[in-house]
Amino acid sequence: MAPRFFATHRTDGYLPIEAYGVLGDGRTVALSGADGAVDWWCVPNMDSPPLFDRLLDAEQGGYFALSPRDVVRVERRYRQHSNVLETTVHTQHGVARITESLNSGTAGRLPWEELARRIEGLEGSVTFDLQLRFGRQADHANPYLARQGSQTVFHVGRVLGVVVASGGIYLSHMDDDGLVTDVTVTAGEREVVAIVAGQDEPLIVPDIERIDARIDTSDDEWRRWADQLQAKGPHRDALIRHALALKLLLYAPTGAIAAAGTTSLPEAIGGRLNYDYRYAWVRDASYTIKAFSRLGAHAEAKAAFTWLVNRLRDSDGDLFFTLDGSPPADVREIDMPGYRHSRPVVTGNQVVHQHQHGVYGDIMETAARFVKHGNVLDAETAAILSRLADQCADAWRQKDSGIWELTERQHYTMSKISAWQALARAVELADGGYLPTTCRERWARERDRVAAWIETHCWSEALQAFEMYPGSGQLDASLALAVRFRFDGHERLRKTMLAIERQLGDGAFHFRYSKVRGKEGCFLACTFWMAEAWHLLGEQRKAETTLHDVLDALSGGPGTLAEMVDPASRAWLGNVPQGLSHLAAVHGILTVMGVDL
Repeated sequence: MAPRFFATHRTDGYLPIEAYGVLGDGRTVALSGADGAVDWWCVPNMDSPPLFDRLLDAEQGGYFALSPRDVVRVERRYRQHSNVLETTVHTQHGVARITESLNSGTAGRLPWEELARRIEGLEGSVTFDLQLRFGRQADHANPYLARQGSQTVFHVGRVLGVVVASGGIYLSHMDDDGLVTDVTVTAGEREVVAIVAGQDEPLIVPDIERIDARIDTSDDEWRRWADQLQAKGPHRDALIRHALALKLLLYAPTGAIAAAGTTSLPEAIGGRLNYDYRYAWVRDASYTIKAFSRLGAHAEAKAAFTWLVNRLRDSDGDLFFTLDGSPPADVREIDMPGYRHSRPVVTGNQVVHQHQHGVYGDIMETAARFVKHGNVLDAETAAILSRLADQCADAWRQKDSGIWELTERQHYTMSKISAWQALARAVELADGGYLPTTCRERWARERDRVAAWIETHCWSEALQAFEMYPGSGQLDASLALAVRFRFDGHERLRKTMLAIERQLGDGAFHFRYSKVRGKEGCFLACTFWMAEAWHLLGEQRKAETTLHDVLDALSGGPGTLAEMVDPASRAWLGNVPQGLSHLAAVHGILTVMGVDL
């Protein structure tokens, strides 16, 4: 992809969220800023305590900075079809390039974490200030150094690691507080610095030449994976970039898909809508399986589906899980300032107390799409799905928290449509021989009752649209998904889409639902859902315009997406990289391009 120019100015010590590129290795992610600072990295897993956390604490947080002196401009890009990131810095005295990777090997993920940063002189002479400060895990850990043989090892809580560097980078000044030094490269020179780390395990210390070589090995592996994707057409490069971002969030040890790689980045600066998304939602797993299947990445689709089925075996409608599959924790506030002083900073998620009917629709749709691609279901999976279809048939008349995970329980229209979707897909699976037919007729009758309830209670003549819930007088942009779910005869959904465009649209973007304008940014997934829905409704020109406008509006970023965007300033909001944003982009692009659902 072509390089893009990025500002490196910090506000109160914080970079704009859109100034971060994301590195990953199938186990964790790191956020690297355009000014050369890695401000977020959890070791060894995405949901571990952070080793670097300046993203949430500008004054006391940990970071790993390669800061060029006398900067004129900065360009960034991912290597073509890769998650290896290149930053080219132009200074008053020369030009240099930083190439960064969370390394992997030819056999896949390494058994340790390896953050590698290569510095190359391209023109003249460029000096970088290298600063390293480990995070203190909200004052629950104090970093310290220790000698083990010839190595100086750092310890932060349960994490231990080493800093490895080439000959032109001096590490002799490293102490418990970290490291401050500098490195200068001239045209043709090259230096490398890396951190190798692990948790509660012996640590291999590779030589710097092997670490350097693994940057290119990692690049090759990313490109090999991307090249096998079934992606073509005018938006091919964008489609592959979104698929690569999703791959960053796929937790290789279990097949779980993380909702995002960070916690507590705000949906509005200074607001309290801050959440920990380093968990695996059933909804996101469902959309990911479908996305990878449509792209031809069948190994990833199968891994995600196996993870989902294993979680559902003992589940009673649970919405999300930890990445290793254990039960999630309740919300706990952490004493940190937060991104641009937006508190609270949290771990855990309040959704642990919620129920959403959407989980049934997500699960059944996933199974239906899985078998549509020629795959088969085993008897145990079929029994699990039948049990969940029965649960849906019993529970759909109850209020729930809805797709937006709201504290107010209501008869949300989208939740009822999701229940209809679940029962409709269960009937189709039974008719195809994939599920036992014992309760097939019961599912069909309840499906029709749900549809009748929605038509009777959820349509608003005043809005000329399906409203958010009966009597609310509000619109909900997630109803665009009802078109994909094959609900309704399309005329009422077309009117609903027009109402959403009028009342929730803002330029190229859309707000989630009525009454949130001014309280949060526009939700990126909604706009891609709109593009997809317009195509399925036969409005190809509107679909293409919607897709083109949102892709163009997002083209200034590094290639990964956050959850939301301020429609006026185009500043990113919410956690990053946001899986749902990338999933919606993949499905929107594929559908508008005419790829079969």
